[in-house]
Amino acid sequence: MAVVASMKTFTRYLRREIYGATSLVLVAFLCLFSFFDFLTELESVGRSGYQLKHALIFVALSLPSRTYEIFPIAVLIGTLYALTQFARNSELTVIRSSGVSTRRLLGALLWIGLVFAVLTFAVGEYVAPPLERVAQKWRLRSTGANMPQELRSGFWLRDGKLFVNINKVLPDTTLQSVSLYEFDDKHVLKSLSRAESGHYQSPEVGWVLSNVTQTMFYPDHTELLRHGAMNWSSELTPEMVSVVMVAPERMAIGSLYQYVRHLEGNQQKTGRYEIAYWKKILYPFAALVMMGLALPFSLGNQRSINVGARVLLGVMLGISFYLLNALFSNLGIINAWPPLMSASAPSVLFFLLAAALLWIADRR
Repeated sequence: MAVVASMKTFTRYLRREIYGATSLVLVAFLCLFSFFDFLTELESVGRSGYQLKHALIFVALSLPSRTYEIFPIAVLIGTLYALTQFARNSELTVIRSSGVSTRRLLGALLWIGLVFAVLTFAVGEYVAPPLERVAQKWRLRSTGANMPQELRSGFWLRDGKLFVNINKVLPDTTLQSVSLYEFDDKHVLKSLSRAESGHYQSPEVGWVLSNVTQTMFYPDHTELLRHGAMNWSSELTPEMVSVVMVAPERMAIGSLYQYVRHLEGNQQKTGRYEIAYWKKILYPFAALVMMGLALPFSLGNQRSINVGARVLLGVMLGISFYLLNALFSNLGIINAWPPLMSASAPSVLFFLLAAALLWIADRR
């Protein structure tokens, strides 16, 4: 009973120290990344009406996305700092001498880390994606630009038997100069519809195209029709159209799932978006892996160990994890690896490293 009571007290104390250290590290990293983002935006200030205030607002709106990306790194460094301080003060030695095993310490850390996992998921799913879209729209409006185009001729996509070309997409997802090429089952062109513009009305109606010129192709003749407005029923939504504004890694899980299904239904490549989808699901658990990785570096009597050296080690491990995430994503796309394997590889590697180090530390 005494061990249980002391463990509960120690866990509360540990939780407070880890939360405090992680918060400070997170704020420091956000300040650093925001500074670099602002320097990048300064290159565009003064062009097409883009002012300093526009750059500041854009960087501020991008903060949740940055928070999501660096959260596991902050958790690793914050946990490592807190545990190293405990080890230097011999507090870990005392708690282990009272009968608390390494497994129990790890369990306490993982219980504390559940809050980080939930926060990572909440920020990445509900806060960052909508604000990232707002940030990109704000930047486009401020510069008077359109959404970035895939080709000089605009965007090309497939929607069932339709091949669609969109010349321009405005920041509010209004379409300009839309062409719909409809083919039959034998891949023969049936009709070509050109519209000046289009806007999304509702899931039931779909897109409403304005000032449409439609050419119907028959075996022996063609027919030209003009429509003031025409409905285009499609699974394509404004969220899917705005995918060109937001990197897949910064999209919500639901939007990624819908877009992957849309691409699959039209027999298009889904690799990049499937990898991003699985990364979004697995990424919150990275915080737990990082906390487990921090523990073996803090076990034992380490009064002579420099805390700064341990923090530097945490920074290096965190940056390695960040780079491995990007590396395996790109390798997965290039080599057509299974999306789940590409998305989980960095976390699995760090989990195995943490397990090996814990096993070695526990046998000392």
